[in-house]
Amino acid sequence: MTLDALPMAFVAFTGPQASGKSTVAGALSEELRREGERVALVELDQIAEMALPSLPSWDTAARIFAMVAGAWARADLTCVIAEGISSQDEVSLLLDHVPPAAAMITVAMTTPFEAALPRAQADPTRGSSRDRDWLAERYREWSLEKARISADVLLDASQLSLDQCVRRLTADIQSARSLHT
Repeated sequence: MTLDALPMAFVAFTGPQASGKSTVAGALSEELRREGERVALVELDQIAEMALPSLPSWDTAARIFAMVAGAWARADLTCVIAEGISSQDEVSLLLDHVPPAAAMITVAMTTPFEAALPRAQADPTRGSSRDRDWLAERYREWSLEKARISADVLLDASQLSLDQCVRRLTADIQSARSLHT
């Protein structure tokens, strides 16, 4: 199938902070671009950062993120990767903006708190997620929220290499597209 004939793939990454969402989403977008795809990588943190330090609320950033990702999905692209959501409510909001013709994949990234904490603390660009107690609370919340999310793919970044995650997701995108046509 030629790139022009590919159904739009929309990949939504969800998971707690420091679970590997940004790393895997970025590597996936690079791989798809190497394969000739036209990809938009939309990150919730970047959307929120546009309004800092006066961001009205995280909910406002999530709504704008969903609208931007949805707008990219209506552009002349083959894939949109939306990264940064962490709840079923945010997934639902995002899905409201995805065109019905898109092959949709929801990816839940997870990793044990014990693996996430050193990753977060080693990243000087992180804010609150470097704090042990703050991050521990997000992981407690995620343990409950994960069951609410209808993920098509569950990836544990502590169990799989970055290459394994990307290979798995490129295969999942191909499968979703073939089921969607």
